[in-house]
Amino acid sequence: MRSILFLLTILLFASCKNESKSDALPNYFTYKPNESIETAGVKMIPIKTPVGEFKVWTKRFGNNPKIKVLLLHGGPAMTHEYMECFETFFQREGFEFYEYDQLGSYYSDQPKDSTLWTTERFVEEVEQVRKAINADHTNFYVLGNSWGGILAMEYALKYQKNLKGLLISNMMASAPEYGKYADEVLAKQMKPEVLAEVRALEAKKDFANPRYMELLIPNFYQEHLCRLKEWPDGLNRAIKHTNGAIYTIMQGPSEFGISGRLAKWDIKNRLHELTIPTLMIGAKYDTMDPKVMEEQSKLVQKGRYLYCPNGSHLAMWDDQQVFMKGVTQFITDVDTNKF
Repeated sequence: MRSILFLLTILLFASCKNESKSDALPNYFTYKPNESIETAGVKMIPIKTPVGEFKVWTKRFGNNPKIKVLLLHGGPAMTHEYMECFETFFQREGFEFYEYDQLGSYYSDQPKDSTLWTTERFVEEVEQVRKAINADHTNFYVLGNSWGGILAMEYALKYQKNLKGLLISNMMASAPEYGKYADEVLAKQMKPEVLAEVRALEAKKDFANPRYMELLIPNFYQEHLCRLKEWPDGLNRAIKHTNGAIYTIMQGPSEFGISGRLAKWDIKNRLHELTIPTLMIGAKYDTMDPKVMEEQSKLVQKGRYLYCPNGSHLAMWDDQQVFMKGVTQFITDVDTNKF
């Protein structure tokens, strides 16, 4: 009799497990079950702003109520496309995650009102996206790269009560320190004649001159932005689709330092306010000082540092295995209370 009961229990468990799996698969690319139109996970989310309502592009992958990761791209005003590499790794882990083009970026609405391009307004946008994807403090992770890291830190400082984990990829918490590192460390690694020509163009504010990027791409971008000999298609598409007007307003003319609205941004002395598990990611060849990234992991209350010895600003590409292993391990550890 005991053997029969044991066998029935096993069969019941297996049946429930299979039923759960079959329930999950039909809804994999769907925000809500039984939606009449299938959109492969794409949803335009309405966003309220001080100058009106607009829509931002999102795409959902996965169906995991315990782990919802929102990816914040850099720029400002690049696109989710260079973050498509997460699709392979996060789907393999069974994470639910969202690609997302911030307002002004290529796949989202692109209003012209320049008052919209502030960190504070972008923070409120992320909060509206969080509500739209039904994420909360039990399952919500934000992963921001570059400018997305600025946005992620600012969001956490205001809304960490809604977060389970925070991941900052290749972004220092002080724009002045970032500028100083570019000037005093990275610039000196350039050939003197190249640097002199770059500085001469900058002095004239001749940023539209094709020569400016002709110099920076091989001598700075390929050294410190992405070190792969052939840049990934997703990165090339993101660059092609960048909203240059917003990028220039907030960042300045290039990645070589910072001179836009973000030039004085600095929240380093507030990192101690973050109590949620936080991963800081640095890389040897990054535009951001990896030693500062490590320091930041110690300034938050529950920090971990991930170092990518072969990576640059986009270590998710040029030191991919180290980067992705560290990121997925962090999320798994937080989810299972091992962090």
